Amino acid sequence: MPSELANTNLFQPITIGKSINLSHRIVIPPLTRSRATPDHVPTDLMLQHYDDLTKTPGSLVISEATFVSLKAAGWACVPGVWSEQQAKAWRKITDKVHANGSYMCCQMWNLGRTATIEELVREGTPYKSASNIYISKEDEQKAIKLGNPLTPLTRQEIKEYIQLYADIAARAVNEAGFDIVEIHSAHGYLFDQFFQSISNNRTDEYGGSIENRARFFFEVVDSIIARVGGDRVACRISPWATHGGMAGANGDPHPIATFSYIFSELEKRRKQHGFAYVSIVEPRTNGSVTLREEDIVGDNEWVYEIYKGDIIRAGDYFDKRNPSDFSNIIKDVDANDRTLICLGRPSTSNPDIVEKLRNGWELNPYERKYFYNHDNYGYNTFARHGQDLKPTKEDKMIFGKPLA
Repeated sequence: MPSELANTNLFQPITIGKSINLSHRIVIPPLTRSRATPDHVPTDLMLQHYDDLTKTPGSLVISEATFVSLKAAGWACVPGVWSEQQAKAWRKITDKVHANGSYMCCQMWNLGRTATIEELVREGTPYKSASNIYISKEDEQKAIKLGNPLTPLTRQEIKEYIQLYADIAARAVNEAGFDIVEIHSAHGYLFDQFFQSISNNRTDEYGGSIENRARFFFEVVDSIIARVGGDRVACRISPWATHGGMAGANGDPHPIATFSYIFSELEKRRKQHGFAYVSIVEPRTNGSVTLREEDIVGDNEWVYEIYKGDIIRAGDYFDKRNPSDFSNIIKDVDANDRTLICLGRPSTSNPDIVEKLRNGWELNPYERKYFYNHDNYGYNTFARHGQDLKPTKEDKMIFGKPLA
């Protein structure tokens, strides 16, 4: 029997950009799963995973966060897209997604001060951010002990990143075969570190006023638009998040003041050049943590008054304790005709989540303890509707092989 979602906007078609023709508005968001090789090359396990998620034609999947450079890294077994080998490996994945009649976006990631310091040392990468403000005293002590203290990006390093992002976006589109590139500017990662005064005390043109704190981001946005076109560019923003040491609702200035400027500048670019979408993270989630009702502060409705393009909303649209409660999905997707909904955690255990929601079929519960393992157990081991599939102990011995 069709679910109560079947007759909502969730299953109405929508076109984003110039040519991304989606048959529904469920988006698979970027989900870090740590199944790439230690040197950041996509694997055959990832190929199966993205293939399984995009069997419904007209689906959009956003890649797991993907490093734009080794110097942007700092997390084990996360893919990159900076090398020819990585691009060739991704191409096998995007070709499979396209063969399914679906689309794929590359989320471009730069960790900044949230990097794992031990991983930076292992890979010989300097520890960089907007300023030399650590997330915690513990991080400061660890970085100093390991001989890799946090230092601000220099003006020259910023200029190099602006060029790098344009080059990597072009590689992602032209070589790796992605339809869209999404700049990860949320959750306390590098661009968010520049946005917010809690992590940016610079006194040059990249610090101080919000116009200055957003300058690096918009120089990157403009460089990518110039290379691949605005309709292929997107970004993710989390105004309320405290993940990564951000201030959330306690920000100074208030997050609405900070991010209203950012959304208004994105709207200017959308009107002039086109822009694929903006992805916004709801205040009820903070990174991978779901907040208690009494701890939720703020909402994202004001974004629609500023940014007039398509908006993807993300953040705990399913309550694991009450998986049949679709009220938040229905409220947001039916509020207008330009909203799409990310469904992350439930998609980790339901490769056919689109059809399950369309038809009212039971969902497999997700298993957080397997999210960041490196083997196949808890990754490609969840059954589609009507399929008899269970993980075995052999899956714990299956590790991904590089696709190129």
